[in-house]
Amino acid sequence: MNFDILELIKPSNEYKEQVMNYRKVFLDNNESFDGCAGLEECNTYEEWIDFENRLSKKYGENYVPSDVYLGVRKSDNKLVGIIDIRKGLTDFLYNFGGNIGYSVIPDERRKGYATEMLRQGLTKCKAMNINRVLLCCDKENIGSAKTIIANGGVLENEVIDEVNLTKSGTIQRYWISLKKDIQINI
Repeated sequence: MNFDILELIKPSNEYKEQVMNYRKVFLDNNESFDGCAGLEECNTYEEWIDFENRLSKKYGENYVPSDVYLGVRKSDNKLVGIIDIRKGLTDFLYNFGGNIGYSVIPDERRKGYATEMLRQGLTKCKAMNINRVLLCCDKENIGSAKTIIANGGVLENEVIDEVNLTKSGTIQRYWISLKKDIQINI
């Protein structure tokens, strides 16, 4: 993949229609909204983009600030994915969610976008002095596991999904160390 064709950008009104279409596609296909900062719960773009206020009220003392980015293909300015970089770990995130969540719209999967989004997200983590990143995925989500491994992820363990986040009932927990230069294997 030519990695200069995708960039992570902060959500703006320019992408309002695409974000709401992303939501519709995920709802229509019964997809998991991983890394979407609660997009499934929001009826309007304005409600969704108010991340700090909305999510801090929802999670209270368990709220962890995060940065949400849109994965946008440069050639046609198309939203292909969303990634959420959490700046800390609560007990819940440590056990089941991780520092980063991401998703790619179904018609753009298996094209390397998730791998590139995660690579760029890890660069942002490194800039925030987050030197060890936890990523979690459903044991049956082979694509996500491959994406994490391609970005240096090392499987620590598998845990029973006590919170019903997965289809398989098992969550894989991977760690990525950012102390060295980030390298991906494709």
